[in-house]
Amino acid sequence: METDHHPRINDVEYELSVIQPSSGQQTPSGVNPGSTFSAQSSQAALRAALDDGVTVQELAPMDRGVRAWTFCFSAFVLEMMIWGFCFSYGIFQDYYTTHAPFSKSSGVSIAAVGTVSIALQYCEVLSFCLIFDRYPEYLKIGMWSGLALSSISIFCCSFATEVWQLILLQGVGFGVGGGLLYVPVIKLLSEWFSERRGLAGGIIFAGGGVGGFVFPFALTALLDKVGLQWTMRIWAIGSTVCSGIALLGMRPRLPVPKFTGNQRRPRFIPPHLGFMRNPIFWSVGFTTLLQGLSYFPVSLYIASFTRALASPLTATIVLSVFNSSAVVGQIVLGHLSDKFPYPWIMFASALGSGLVAFLLWGFATAATQLYLFAIIFGALSGGFSSTWPRAASDCARGKPEYAGLALASTAIFKGVSAVVGPALSGVLLEAGKGSSFGGVFGREGYGAVELFVGSCALATGAGSILVAHASRRARV
Repeated sequence: METDHHPRINDVEYELSVIQPSSGQQTPSGVNPGSTFSAQSSQAALRAALDDGVTVQELAPMDRGVRAWTFCFSAFVLEMMIWGFCFSYGIFQDYYTTHAPFSKSSGVSIAAVGTVSIALQYCEVLSFCLIFDRYPEYLKIGMWSGLALSSISIFCCSFATEVWQLILLQGVGFGVGGGLLYVPVIKLLSEWFSERRGLAGGIIFAGGGVGGFVFPFALTALLDKVGLQWTMRIWAIGSTVCSGIALLGMRPRLPVPKFTGNQRRPRFIPPHLGFMRNPIFWSVGFTTLLQGLSYFPVSLYIASFTRALASPLTATIVLSVFNSSAVVGQIVLGHLSDKFPYPWIMFASALGSGLVAFLLWGFATAATQLYLFAIIFGALSGGFSSTWPRAASDCARGKPEYAGLALASTAIFKGVSAVVGPALSGVLLEAGKGSSFGGVFGREGYGAVELFVGSCALATGAGSILVAHASRRARV
């Protein structure tokens, strides 16, 4: 039997990556620096690379192993610290509107603090992904810079005395820093997981719901015991430690490519963005915008409404239940979108959200109704985003490699709604205070807001039908 002088070539358990040719040498034909291949399927190319002095690195296994699951857990922690904090802003909204020195400011300007942060993190994903596709060697620097920016911004909030300072720090500063922290999760997930990507993604994205459930209690306790200033300082220090440890596990599986004089970097704007000419993309984007207009006002104002109707503790519990229900909704609706056409999952989510907004929130007179509303609306409306991967694949029909860009582009519509929805709701709430609009339905001046939320949810259902029509026409 002939003995191979490269014994690992025939071992199918190894996946290898070409790192860089030796000085002054060229890589053999078909083998590029940074390319990966299994030993079994590319034996000839691998032998040529080794014989020509090309450095080859053994890659960590996908879907298994300590490094893969370390990445998954680290990404879960980052998701929890970033989005869990954002989804808990209702606690700050309630605090700012009832405590000096911000209580004299308008509710719309106070709402802008949380909505600007969320909107930036949705909208900047696409641009950051394009930047780090072109300059992958700066991804690690970007992560640590994001941690520094977000932590310093929250710490400096402890010295804020004006709402515009909160918008700049807790809104813009944390929003940009959180986006830089979050981009590695999106970019590296596909490197570490393939067959178990759904499981890993579910674990990671559940972090936002876990944080959204736990953090309102922690923030409420801190605000009551030590006040706003020390709450911000303690949170900045604690989140820095937790996120910093998590970043240690955010290592790429593939080697970072090194671009030499003969190698051109990827274009900043990809040459093929055909999905943007697809009617499916615009119908999905429009429907996502409508859905965000109904979701974010509830996320922002449900704690304040509950506090006016019941007690501060009940308000905290309702917000926590609302956030945690989204985790269940994402898992269930995501599974259903694998089984059934995703536009009809969108439709069911929107119709159910609209009905409970009108019936449970609209006529709420006790905490029990608000608990039911938080569970049902949180699951249905919060789980709506689990249909995005299917929608993105539909938008990038025939070009699955652009599904990620389609998904990031769709998120921009969600980011716009994160600003517009709460702003419009804030105006409606200010106009409704002191009026008898809606009777029982308009309790505490929220009648116009409840009508706005329910109407946008039903409009989302109509948009889902438009998505189904565009998708069906594309198949013809």
